[in-house]
Formats: sequence, structure tokens, C-alpha cells
Amino acid sequence: MLLAITSVEIQYFLIGALFVGAAFYVGRIFWRAFFSRTAAGCAKGCGGACGQLDVERLQATIEARAAREKATA
Repeated sequence: MLLAITSVEIQYFLIGALFVGAAFYVGRIFWRAFFSRTAAGCAKGCGGACGQLDVERLQATIEARAAREKATA
């Protein structure tokens, strides 16, 4: 006897496969965000210098903006 697969069963299979794929994708993102050893504290996992704060550059930006606002006022 041949196994007859209906279109409804095919739809259920495709929906299940998409759900499992999406759950794996989201789970991998959370795993990398919290348990990755190469991320070095960066939530993006790029390993760059995004975790370092350049205080002097930030101060220069604040002073430049304040000077611009004072000049236009």
C-alpha cells in the first residue's frame, strides 16, 4: 500500500520545518549574545572596540555641539 500524503499534511510539515528553523535561529542569537567566548563583552560579537569608551573624543563632541548651539542662539 502506497503512502498518500495530502496537501494539508505537506502544509503542516512546511510550517513545522519553518518553526524549527526560526527557533534554532533565535536560540543561536541568544546563545551567542550570552555565552560566546569570542565576543569579549560585546553584544554584537564583532570582537571590535565597541566596548571601549573614548572619553576625550566624547568630550570634544560635547564641546563642539555646545559651541554650535551657542553660535546659533
